[in-house]
Amino acid sequence: MRKSGLLRQEMMWGYIFVLPAILGVIVWTAWPMIYSAWLAFHKWDLFTNPVPVGFGNFKEAFFEDPLFWHSLKVTAYYTIVGVPLQLIAGFLLALLLNTKIKGITIFRTVYYLPSIVPAVANSVLWMWLLNYEYGIINTFLGLFGVNKIDWLGDPKFVLPALWMMGVWGAGGSMIIYLAGLQGVPKEFYEAAEIDGAGSWSKFLYITIPMMSPVIFFNLIMGLIGSFQVFTVSYVMFQGGSGGPENAALFYVVKLWNHAFRYLEMGYASALAWILFIIILSLTLLVFKVLGPQVYYEGIK
Repeated sequence: MRKSGLLRQEMMWGYIFVLPAILGVIVWTAWPMIYSAWLAFHKWDLFTNPVPVGFGNFKEAFFEDPLFWHSLKVTAYYTIVGVPLQLIAGFLLALLLNTKIKGITIFRTVYYLPSIVPAVANSVLWMWLLNYEYGIINTFLGLFGVNKIDWLGDPKFVLPALWMMGVWGAGGSMIIYLAGLQGVPKEFYEAAEIDGAGSWSKFLYITIPMMSPVIFFNLIMGLIGSFQVFTVSYVMFQGGSGGPENAALFYVVKLWNHAFRYLEMGYASALAWILFIIILSLTLLVFKVLGPQVYYEGIK
Protein backbone atom coordinates (compact mmCIF):
# COMPACT_ATOMS: atom_id res chain seq x y z
CA MET A 1 0.00 0.00 0.00
CA ARG A 2 2.78 2.36 0.91
CA LYS A 3 4.51 1.67 -2.41
CA SER A 4 1.35 2.38 -4.41
CA GLY A 5 0.85 5.59 -2.42
CA LEU A 6 4.35 6.77 -3.28
CA LEU A 7 3.75 5.89 -6.92
CA ARG A 8 0.54 7.97 -6.98
CA GLN A 9 2.37 10.85 -5.33
CA GLU A 10 5.17 10.71 -7.90
CA MET A 11 2.60 10.64 -10.71
CA MET A 12 0.81 13.64 -9.19
CA TRP A 13 4.03 15.68 -9.00
CA GLY A 14 4.91 14.56 -12.52
CA TYR A 15 1.60 15.92 -13.84
CA ILE A 16 2.10 19.14 -11.88
CA PHE A 17 5.53 19.69 -13.41
CA VAL A 18 4.41 19.01 -16.99
CA LEU A 19 1.19 21.03 -16.59
CA PRO A 20 2.80 24.38 -17.61
CA ALA A 21 4.09 22.82 -20.84
CA ILE A 22 0.69 21.24 -21.58
CA LEU A 23 -1.12 24.52 -20.88
CA GLY A 24 1.38 26.34 -23.10
CA VAL A 25 0.66 24.00 -26.01
CA ILE A 26 -3.10 24.33 -25.50
CA VAL A 27 -3.15 28.12 -25.07
CA TRP A 28 -0.46 29.15 -27.57
CA THR A 29 -0.68 26.42 -30.22
CA ALA A 30 -3.78 24.20 -30.17
CA TRP A 31 -6.40 26.89 -29.46
CA PRO A 32 -5.01 29.43 -32.00
CA MET A 33 -4.96 26.70 -34.66
CA ILE A 34 -8.55 25.70 -33.93
CA TYR A 35 -9.70 29.32 -33.88
CA SER A 36 -7.85 30.17 -37.10
CA ALA A 37 -9.44 27.13 -38.79
CA TRP A 38 -12.87 28.47 -37.80
CA LEU A 39 -11.87 31.99 -38.83
CA ALA A 40 -10.75 30.79 -42.28
CA PHE A 41 -14.43 30.46 -43.19
CA HIS A 42 -15.30 34.00 -42.07
CA LYS A 43 -14.60 37.62 -42.89
CA TRP A 44 -13.25 39.54 -39.90
CA ASP A 45 -11.49 42.91 -39.55
CA LEU A 46 -10.82 42.77 -35.76
CA PHE A 47 -13.48 45.41 -35.02
CA THR A 48 -16.75 43.95 -36.25
CA ASN A 49 -18.30 40.54 -35.71
CA PRO A 50 -17.01 37.73 -37.97
CA VAL A 51 -19.23 37.12 -41.00
CA PRO A 52 -19.52 33.54 -42.33
CA VAL A 53 -18.48 33.22 -45.99
CA GLY A 54 -18.07 29.45 -46.36
CA PHE A 55 -15.25 28.64 -48.74
CA GLY A 56 -15.20 32.23 -50.02
CA ASN A 57 -11.71 32.95 -48.67
CA PHE A 58 -10.27 29.86 -50.34
CA LYS A 59 -12.07 30.66 -53.58
CA GLU A 60 -10.64 34.18 -53.50
CA ALA A 61 -7.12 32.83 -52.96
CA PHE A 62 -7.19 30.26 -55.76
CA PHE A 63 -9.27 32.04 -58.37
CA GLU A 64 -9.42 35.78 -57.68
CA ASP A 65 -6.08 36.84 -56.18
CA PRO A 66 -3.21 36.83 -58.72
CA LEU A 67 -0.68 37.71 -56.03
CA PHE A 68 -1.49 34.45 -54.26
CA TRP A 69 0.01 32.44 -57.10
CA HIS A 70 2.83 34.96 -57.54
CA SER A 71 3.84 34.68 -53.88
CA LEU A 72 3.76 30.89 -54.14
CA LYS A 73 5.94 31.07 -57.25
CA VAL A 74 8.48 33.34 -55.52
CA THR A 75 8.57 31.09 -52.46
CA ALA A 76 8.89 27.91 -54.53
CA TYR A 77 11.66 29.40 -56.67
CA TYR A 78 13.54 30.49 -53.57
CA THR A 79 13.13 26.99 -52.10
CA ILE A 80 14.14 25.04 -55.21
CA VAL A 81 17.44 26.90 -55.55
CA GLY A 82 18.13 28.21 -52.05
CA VAL A 83 17.67 25.02 -50.02
CA PRO A 84 20.10 22.88 -52.10
CA LEU A 85 22.65 25.72 -52.05
CA GLN A 86 22.47 25.94 -48.26
CA LEU A 87 22.67 22.15 -47.86
CA ILE A 88 25.71 21.88 -50.13
CA ALA A 89 27.46 24.90 -48.60
CA GLY A 90 26.91 23.62 -45.07
CA PHE A 91 28.13 20.14 -45.95
CA LEU A 92 31.27 21.39 -47.72
CA LEU A 93 32.09 23.67 -44.80
CA ALA A 94 31.67 20.78 -42.38
CA LEU A 95 33.99 18.60 -44.46
CA LEU A 96 36.62 21.36 -44.47
CA LEU A 97 36.31 21.95 -40.74
CA ASN A 98 36.29 18.26 -39.79
CA THR A 99 40.06 18.24 -39.44
CA LYS A 100 42.49 18.39 -36.56
CA ILE A 101 44.69 21.40 -37.21
CA LYS A 102 45.83 24.20 -34.98
CA GLY A 103 43.19 26.88 -34.49
CA ILE A 104 40.35 24.84 -36.05
CA THR A 105 37.96 25.88 -33.27
CA ILE A 106 38.44 29.52 -34.28
CA PHE A 107 37.48 28.75 -37.89
CA ARG A 108 34.45 26.79 -36.72
CA THR A 109 33.33 29.71 -34.58
CA VAL A 110 33.83 32.21 -37.40
CA TYR A 111 31.76 30.17 -39.85
CA TYR A 112 29.04 29.53 -37.27
CA LEU A 113 28.64 33.14 -36.11
CA PRO A 114 26.55 34.38 -39.09
CA SER A 115 23.84 31.82 -38.31
CA ILE A 116 23.27 33.26 -34.83
CA VAL A 117 23.15 36.92 -35.89
CA PRO A 118 19.57 38.20 -35.38
CA ALA A 119 17.56 38.22 -38.59
CA VAL A 120 16.97 41.99 -38.49
CA ALA A 121 20.66 42.77 -37.97
CA ASN A 122 21.52 40.27 -40.70
CA SER A 123 19.13 42.00 -43.12
CA VAL A 124 20.49 45.47 -42.35
CA LEU A 125 24.05 44.23 -42.80
CA TRP A 126 23.26 42.78 -46.21
CA MET A 127 21.48 45.96 -47.26
CA TRP A 128 24.85 47.68 -46.84
CA LEU A 129 26.76 44.90 -48.56
CA LEU A 130 24.37 44.90 -51.52
CA ASN A 131 24.07 48.67 -51.84
CA TYR A 132 24.23 49.76 -55.47
CA GLU A 133 26.55 52.75 -55.00
CA TYR A 134 29.00 51.78 -52.26
CA GLY A 135 28.25 48.17 -51.35
CA ILE A 136 31.26 45.92 -50.76
CA ILE A 137 29.96 43.27 -53.18
CA ASN A 138 29.69 45.70 -56.11
CA THR A 139 33.07 47.17 -55.18
CA PHE A 140 34.62 43.69 -55.23
CA LEU A 141 32.99 42.80 -58.56
CA GLY A 142 34.23 46.11 -59.98
CA LEU A 143 37.80 44.92 -59.46
CA PHE A 144 37.12 42.34 -62.18
CA GLY A 145 35.47 44.79 -64.54
CA VAL A 146 31.90 43.79 -63.66
CA ASN A 147 29.38 46.62 -63.87
CA LYS A 148 27.44 47.58 -60.77
CA ILE A 149 24.42 45.39 -60.06
CA ASP A 150 21.27 46.78 -58.49
CA TRP A 151 20.77 43.77 -56.24
CA LEU A 152 17.77 45.13 -54.37
CA GLY A 153 16.28 47.26 -57.14
CA ASP A 154 16.36 44.97 -60.16
CA PRO A 155 13.77 42.16 -60.00
CA LYS A 156 16.18 39.77 -61.75
CA PHE A 157 18.73 40.00 -58.95
CA VAL A 158 16.54 40.11 -55.83
CA LEU A 159 16.32 36.34 -55.32
CA PRO A 160 20.01 35.73 -56.18
CA ALA A 161 20.85 38.28 -53.48
CA LEU A 162 18.69 36.39 -50.98
CA TRP A 163 20.28 33.10 -52.02
CA MET A 164 23.69 34.59 -51.21
CA MET A 165 22.38 35.59 -47.80
CA GLY A 166 21.16 32.03 -47.24
CA VAL A 167 24.54 30.55 -48.12
CA TRP A 168 26.25 33.04 -45.81
CA GLY A 169 24.11 31.73 -42.96
CA ALA A 170 24.82 28.06 -43.66
CA GLY A 171 26.70 27.75 -40.37
CA GLY A 172 23.61 26.38 -38.64
CA SER A 173 23.44 23.31 -40.85
CA MET A 174 27.25 23.15 -40.88
CA ILE A 175 27.43 22.57 -37.13
CA ILE A 176 24.91 19.70 -37.41
CA TYR A 177 26.85 18.17 -40.30
CA LEU A 178 30.05 18.51 -38.30
CA ALA A 179 28.56 16.65 -35.35
CA GLY A 180 27.43 13.91 -37.72
CA LEU A 181 30.83 13.63 -39.39
CA GLN A 182 32.56 13.25 -36.05
CA GLY A 183 30.19 10.40 -35.22
CA VAL A 184 31.19 8.29 -38.23
CA PRO A 185 33.29 5.36 -36.91
CA LYS A 186 36.92 5.66 -37.96
CA GLU A 187 37.08 1.88 -38.29
CA PHE A 188 35.03 2.09 -41.48
CA TYR A 189 37.60 4.30 -43.16
CA GLU A 190 40.49 2.14 -41.93
CA ALA A 191 38.85 -1.01 -43.28
CA ALA A 192 38.18 0.70 -46.62
CA GLU A 193 41.81 1.83 -46.88
CA ILE A 194 42.97 -1.73 -46.26
CA ASP A 195 40.75 -2.84 -49.14
CA GLY A 196 42.34 -0.20 -51.37
CA ALA A 197 39.52 2.35 -51.43
CA GLY A 198 40.44 5.90 -52.43
CA SER A 199 39.20 9.18 -51.02
CA TRP A 200 36.27 9.45 -53.44
CA SER A 201 35.14 5.86 -52.77
CA LYS A 202 35.28 6.42 -49.01
CA PHE A 203 33.27 9.61 -49.38
CA LEU A 204 30.67 8.02 -51.66
CA TYR A 205 30.22 4.69 -49.89
CA ILE A 206 30.93 5.57 -46.25
CA THR A 207 30.51 9.28 -45.58
CA ILE A 208 27.34 9.86 -47.59
CA PRO A 209 25.41 6.79 -46.31
CA MET A 210 26.45 7.44 -42.70
CA MET A 211 25.54 11.11 -43.03
CA SER A 212 22.22 10.50 -44.82
CA PRO A 213 20.10 10.92 -41.64
CA VAL A 214 21.74 14.30 -40.99
CA ILE A 215 21.35 15.38 -44.63
CA PHE A 216 17.72 14.30 -44.53
CA PHE A 217 17.08 16.25 -41.32
CA ASN A 218 18.65 19.42 -42.71
CA LEU A 219 16.66 19.01 -45.93
CA ILE A 220 13.36 18.80 -44.05
CA MET A 221 14.19 21.76 -41.80
CA GLY A 222 15.44 23.81 -44.75
CA LEU A 223 12.31 23.03 -46.74
CA ILE A 224 10.02 24.09 -43.89
CA GLY A 225 12.07 27.21 -43.16
CA SER A 226 12.16 28.33 -46.79
CA PHE A 227 8.36 28.45 -46.91
CA GLN A 228 8.35 30.69 -43.83
CA VAL A 229 10.71 33.43 -45.02
CA PHE A 230 9.47 36.76 -43.68
CA THR A 231 11.91 38.95 -41.76
CA VAL A 232 14.45 39.36 -44.55
CA SER A 233 11.84 40.55 -47.05
CA TYR A 234 10.05 42.72 -44.50
CA VAL A 235 13.19 44.56 -43.38
CA MET A 236 14.93 44.90 -46.73
CA PHE A 237 11.89 45.94 -48.76
CA GLN A 238 10.06 48.60 -46.74
CA GLY A 239 7.80 46.66 -44.45
CA GLY A 240 6.33 43.97 -46.65
CA SER A 241 6.06 45.85 -49.94
CA GLY A 242 7.48 42.82 -51.77
CA GLY A 243 10.32 44.66 -53.45
CA PRO A 244 10.51 45.71 -57.11
CA GLU A 245 7.69 44.11 -59.10
CA ASN A 246 6.93 41.96 -56.02
CA ALA A 247 10.12 39.99 -56.64
CA ALA A 248 10.46 39.36 -52.88
CA LEU A 249 6.77 38.88 -52.09
CA PHE A 250 7.11 35.63 -50.19
CA TYR A 251 4.00 33.77 -49.16
CA VAL A 252 4.29 34.64 -45.46
CA VAL A 253 4.84 38.31 -46.33
CA LYS A 254 1.58 38.28 -48.28
CA LEU A 255 -0.13 36.54 -45.38
CA TRP A 256 1.16 39.18 -42.96
CA ASN A 257 -0.03 41.99 -45.24
CA HIS A 258 -3.58 40.67 -45.29
CA ALA A 259 -3.61 40.06 -41.53
CA PHE A 260 -2.00 43.22 -40.17
CA ARG A 261 -1.97 45.73 -43.01
CA TYR A 262 -5.40 45.14 -44.52
CA LEU A 263 -6.97 43.59 -41.38
CA GLU A 264 -8.39 40.69 -43.37
CA MET A 265 -8.03 38.13 -40.60
CA GLY A 266 -10.32 35.55 -42.18
CA TYR A 267 -8.49 35.60 -45.50
CA ALA A 268 -5.11 35.52 -43.70
CA SER A 269 -6.25 32.48 -41.69
CA ALA A 270 -7.22 30.74 -44.93
CA LEU A 271 -3.78 31.53 -46.36
CA ALA A 272 -2.16 30.16 -43.20
CA TRP A 273 -4.02 26.86 -43.49
CA ILE A 274 -3.17 26.58 -47.18
CA LEU A 275 0.49 27.06 -46.24
CA PHE A 276 0.18 24.42 -43.53
CA ILE A 277 -1.24 21.92 -46.03
CA ILE A 278 1.48 22.75 -48.58
CA ILE A 279 4.30 22.27 -46.06
CA LEU A 280 2.73 19.09 -44.66
CA SER A 281 2.24 17.64 -48.16
CA LEU A 282 5.80 18.44 -49.24
CA THR A 283 7.23 17.00 -46.03
CA LEU A 284 5.25 13.77 -46.42
CA LEU A 285 6.32 13.58 -50.07
CA VAL A 286 9.99 13.94 -49.13
CA PHE A 287 9.59 11.25 -46.45
CA LYS A 288 7.89 8.97 -48.98
CA VAL A 289 10.45 9.48 -51.76
CA LEU A 290 13.72 9.98 -49.88
CA GLY A 291 12.95 8.40 -46.52
CA PRO A 292 13.66 4.82 -47.68
CA GLN A 293 17.06 5.95 -49.01
CA VAL A 294 18.21 7.11 -45.57
CA TYR A 295 20.59 4.74 -43.81
CA TYR A 296 20.11 4.23 -40.08
CA GLU A 297 22.79 2.12 -38.45
CA GLY A 298 21.40 -1.08 -37.06
CA ILE A 299 18.05 -0.76 -38.92
CA LYS A 300 17.37 -2.72 -42.09
